[in-house]
Amino acid sequence: MSSAPIEDPRQDRPRIGPPGHAAAGLPAVTNALRTTGRQAGARRGLRLLLDVNQKKGFDCPGCAWPEDERRHLAEFCENGAKAVAEEATRRAVGPDFFARHSVADLARRSGYWLGQQGRLTHPMYLPEGGTHYEPIGWDAALDLIAAELRGLDSPDEAVFYTSGRTSNEAAFLYQLLARRLGTNNLPDCSNMCHESSGSALTETLGVGKGSVLLKDLYQADLIIVAGQNPGTNHPRMLTALEKAKRAGARIITVNPLPEAGLEQFNNPQSPLGLLGRGTPLTDLFLQIRLGGDLALFSALNRMLVQADEQAPGTVLDHDFVETHTHGFADYRAHLLKTPDEEFWAEVTRATGLPRARIEEALALVLASKRIVVCWAMGLTQHRHSVPTIREVVNFLLLRGNVGRPGAGVCPVRGHSNVQGDRTMGIFERPAPEFLRALGAEFGFEPPHHHGHDVVRAIRAMGEGAVRVFFAMGGNFVSASPDTLATEAAMRRCRLTVHVSTKLNRSHVVTGARALILPALGRTDRDVRDGRERFVTVEDSMGMVHASRGSVPPLSDQMRAEVDIVAELARRTFGPEDPVPWEEFADYDRIRDRIERVVPGFDDFNARARRPGGFTLPHAPRDERSFPTATGRANFTVNELTVLETPPGRLLLQTLRSHDQYNTTIYALDDRYRGIKDGRRVVLVNPDDCAELGVKGGDYVDLVSEWRDGVDRRAPHFMVVEYPTAKGCAAAYYPETNVLVPLDSTAEVSNTPTSKSVVVRLEPDSGAPLPS
Repeated sequence: MSSAPIEDPRQDRPRIGPPGHAAAGLPAVTNALRTTGRQAGARRGLRLLLDVNQKKGFDCPGCAWPEDERRHLAEFCENGAKAVAEEATRRAVGPDFFARHSVADLARRSGYWLGQQGRLTHPMYLPEGGTHYEPIGWDAALDLIAAELRGLDSPDEAVFYTSGRTSNEAAFLYQLLARRLGTNNLPDCSNMCHESSGSALTETLGVGKGSVLLKDLYQADLIIVAGQNPGTNHPRMLTALEKAKRAGARIITVNPLPEAGLEQFNNPQSPLGLLGRGTPLTDLFLQIRLGGDLALFSALNRMLVQADEQAPGTVLDHDFVETHTHGFADYRAHLLKTPDEEFWAEVTRATGLPRARIEEALALVLASKRIVVCWAMGLTQHRHSVPTIREVVNFLLLRGNVGRPGAGVCPVRGHSNVQGDRTMGIFERPAPEFLRALGAEFGFEPPHHHGHDVVRAIRAMGEGAVRVFFAMGGNFVSASPDTLATEAAMRRCRLTVHVSTKLNRSHVVTGARALILPALGRTDRDVRDGRERFVTVEDSMGMVHASRGSVPPLSDQMRAEVDIVAELARRTFGPEDPVPWEEFADYDRIRDRIERVVPGFDDFNARARRPGGFTLPHAPRDERSFPTATGRANFTVNELTVLETPPGRLLLQTLRSHDQYNTTIYALDDRYRGIKDGRRVVLVNPDDCAELGVKGGDYVDLVSEWRDGVDRRAPHFMVVEYPTAKGCAAAYYPETNVLVPLDSTAEVSNTPTSKSVVVRLEPDSGAPLPS
């Protein structure tokens, strides 16, 4: 086990090598074991790795990819092992640490350095005008928050943010606390990622979640993976894709960047994989221009309709369309209204793909009876993301690829319980039937007006309309767009509170007063009054199962999230409150309440105790019924969109490195892209470099352009010549979140447009590097 770094390493002098063409294998195993040993120690680390994702163990605090019924002895990936190791680290951040480091000192440190210091062990308080966080007792901390909440002029002066790490039980109590106070200000990390998916799927299919299970991938003839890099973001998905390939599936990959994990998977569970002799995954790679997915699926759909007209009844599933869908005639008319030459000119401009390449994809589609489409942030973070995902649904509806085995929609969630949190009611626009059930169960009238999502919460804070910001996990400041605007907004709050496991940037960008409350993590044993407790989570495919921590917490001052919420509520609302908050130290009592409020959780306590858990109902998948406004699956009309850039500009996408999980930086390498010891890089197509007069190794400032004319600048990035799509560039977040305008959001979902930022490259200004 190693100590936390003392110095903050430079991140602007990376070594650049060739990108990789295969993922996982022996390098993934050695990196996973090295990180685990360094953070948790060999013995403690091994125990954790043998428990993660097991039926009697704990759910990985990383991604939300599901587990097969039959588990491997080592049911984790490289990045999952890193997530476990970072949470189960023996490094500790206690009162002595904060005595040595002022808030100003910590604010100058990088997110990597902050995260590497270790687990937060004690409640800490930053008084108004204070320079250092100070120790505070739990009673005093909770009384301080309760007094501030009771003193609000309006409940809407409080914002309750949620990270996807929060368990179902904690999330249910947390939204109950907010609504008992009288607000629906419940922004969450979904607002910044799959909100577009939920919006589009709710409108078209009636359920804002994916419709497939793992077994559907194994039965598919064709899997389309669009706007996603599973080799880094969901590595265990590669095992499922490999299994599907071996069962005969073809895979089309749609992405502006070639990604090693989708080229070849060296399965570390097999001897051949460890030797680097893995499975090629992608049969057809469509290197699409950023934001071109709407045009691509529009083109495929037009060709499917035209092919069916040439051979009536042989291409489309007319029985399904007539029996189960609404709006096909209007959709067909829209799809065919543009003359062929004009339509294909637009498609080429939007996608950067020649027609012949799209026709290759069509041939694979026509040869496949069962199709699954998977996607992630590459589709959800554009102005036209909701129309894009609606067009994906159109594509599947045309041939009846919803509600039957081996087919359906598969939005791949990025955080381990982000979907469960939404199921539990973490949503600023709750359904009326949910509020009625909640109010009836607890004897009060919940608020019905909509609350703030992430972007609207930042605006409200910036306007001085929010006095209390409370975060249940996460790193709001670093995860949010328009960094300088977000930080300025946060500083206008009277009180900022973070329930956290690790130190991060949000702890040093504070309101007038600030609290850090140390919480148990997934790996920690949760014991109260001698009784061991477990929580539940929901994965990306709607499977709910138990999670039980394995190791003793580093400090007896760490508290379970449920206990923090329940005790805060008790102190805020007093002993006469109709909600029996004191009962909820017994998690079974919370699950009893969830069962009566949230559909699909019948017999929750018994089913949660079954090894592997249970599957939530999904009407389109289970019954081919669609709880939409029309009572059918809806075809939608979506205008083809071309993202234009002025001359000399590029479209930038923000993305993760391989040594990163969301805003958590594990190390400074991106092995699959050939980048080592640095993060301040921008990946640019060599032809674009030539046209812009820059070359690999040059340093530039990235400056985004938006209609408000504000100069948003990320200084001192090294240019890396890389095989991106022409006209497109890529750089890591959170360093480049400063470039994403707060007001540049997706239609309908209001998700920040982090995958389509217009930028220009300027010579390095020498401006100081931000933390």
